[in-house]
Amino acid sequence: MPRAHQPFAFPALLIGSTLLAVGPWLVRLAGTGPVAAGFWRLALALPFLFLIARIAGQPVHWPGRALAILIGFAAFFFAADLAAWHVSIHMTKLANATLFGNISSFAFAAWGLWLARSWPTAIQGSALLLAALGAALLMGSSADLSVRHLKGDMLALFAGILYAGYLIAVQKARGSLGAMPLLFLSSAFGAVMLLPLALALGEQIIPENWTFVLVLALSSQVVGQGLLVYSIGSLSPLLVGLTLLTQPAISALAGWWAYGETLSPLDWAGAVAIGVALVLVRLPQRGLRKQESPVS
Repeated sequence: MPRAHQPFAFPALLIGSTLLAVGPWLVRLAGTGPVAAGFWRLALALPFLFLIARIAGQPVHWPGRALAILIGFAAFFFAADLAAWHVSIHMTKLANATLFGNISSFAFAAWGLWLARSWPTAIQGSALLLAALGAALLMGSSADLSVRHLKGDMLALFAGILYAGYLIAVQKARGSLGAMPLLFLSSAFGAVMLLPLALALGEQIIPENWTFVLVLALSSQVVGQGLLVYSIGSLSPLLVGLTLLTQPAISALAGWWAYGETLSPLDWAGAVAIGVALVLVRLPQRGLRKQESPVS
């Protein structure tokens, strides 16, 4: 059955997506190994998520065996995504890591259309084509430097596939569990998975400066993922996927500002194309608003 529409879901998704896009920059500044940065992102977020859950009237509780297994799958995909993506961030440009990692956006949108058992409308199809064109344009700079960034780009692409699995599991779990308990449990399970991996890889675990891992936990996990998990309960996978495609442009701006990474005219054109796609898919009189609540 369609879920209740939340009027603040789309603004929350935009804000959450923006904060998540800054994550790669913070990972570079974390002062730990890349997998360890993922562990701290999840572990340091737990007390804040627990407190927010209580304040929001969604106290953390054991959800039952079947739902706990589903959350466990979500945590596994998310932990594996963080491990692969954080490593890729150190191997390629910030924009590339975010762009290739966002293959999950198309995968999640396609899954939503399959779930609805329907082809996209003309407006939805146009939005998808524009988004694909924008992503292709943003990939232009990566293709030019493929020899230098190939391994990092491919690792980010693999991370994006894992993230799609996480989004699908979260979308299914949101039908039975509130956003905050779900995010707390998936973060806790994921932290337990990442710490042994970071130790096995011989990474530096304890940061010299706790500022950046704490900011990473608060911005990316508590607020960014919190808003994403909240909004994913009432917005369609197609809209969520297209909105998440704004991250590469935001991350590219962060890379330009922090590291002087070049933004070509193709990068700007790709960002504009994705923005237009998002506007198209949100037109109230056309298509997606009629399907905005996903089928569970």
